[in-house]
Amino acid sequence: MKRIFLFVVTNLAIVLVLSITLRLLGVDSMLDQQGTGINFNSLLILSAVLGFGGSFISLLLSKWSAKRMTGAHVIEVPGNMSERWLFDTVKRQAEKAGIGMPEVAIYDAPEINAFATGWNRNDALVAVSTGLLNNMSQEEAEAVLGHEVSHVANGDMVTLTLIQGVVNTFVIFLSRVIGFLVDRVVFKVERGHGPAFFITVIIAQMVLGILASIIVMWFSRQREFRADAGGAQLAGRNKMIGALERLKLNHGQPAQLPDQMAAFGISGGVAGGLKYLFMSHPPLDERIAALRAAGG
Repeated sequence: MKRIFLFVVTNLAIVLVLSITLRLLGVDSMLDQQGTGINFNSLLILSAVLGFGGSFISLLLSKWSAKRMTGAHVIEVPGNMSERWLFDTVKRQAEKAGIGMPEVAIYDAPEINAFATGWNRNDALVAVSTGLLNNMSQEEAEAVLGHEVSHVANGDMVTLTLIQGVVNTFVIFLSRVIGFLVDRVVFKVERGHGPAFFITVIIAQMVLGILASIIVMWFSRQREFRADAGGAQLAGRNKMIGALERLKLNHGQPAQLPDQMAAFGISGGVAGGLKYLFMSHPPLDERIAALRAAGG
């Protein structure tokens, strides 16, 4: 299992920075009333600030960071027939989907892949790999672009950010409650916080974070089915099925999208058992079967 967690690295870094900042500012002191009890209302507020703050900062930076992580080149003026076709196809699909024209970019990578990101439906980025342009027919590539434009039209980036913010909030909240209980009940600390609190919070946050990622990945898999259906509407069901069939031939190649971008790509991995719970994309066979069933 590789590169499947949406926002995880960025979220963790931002949450850590916000947590340290709030601690230095003394905001964490709200959690301990008179040094003897926990203020649940203040803790929930603090958890929401950290949880949603990390997610929304990640979202606002998503286009900027995606371009730099992948080295994507934005097409300002098409320089050849391939870029012209790519630009015009995205423009046509965006108009049909009722969204603003996304930025269109190409990034250098050998595998067949593409992604969409951005903080709202009218300020997005759709990027494709050179491997996609070199190894897919125009019909297949058109379907992939329809899939990505559908992600934008469905508001998937914002929706997944909200879900990530909610689970972040509860991970932060519950880890501190667990740390407080261990500190008070097990180690009998009567005032302030002992070392056990901080150690327990770190461990609990790691364990709860893993469980929370299962929830986020489930939502991510559902949005892939919706984006496939949207791609079928924009480009044609047979083209969408053909594109997914082509992607099945790509699994022998290493995935090149950075960790933070993997859940935005069209290509998913292959996994079974517990690994399935941590997949951002459903298996391609399931996606193809869903499209065929929808077509009657």
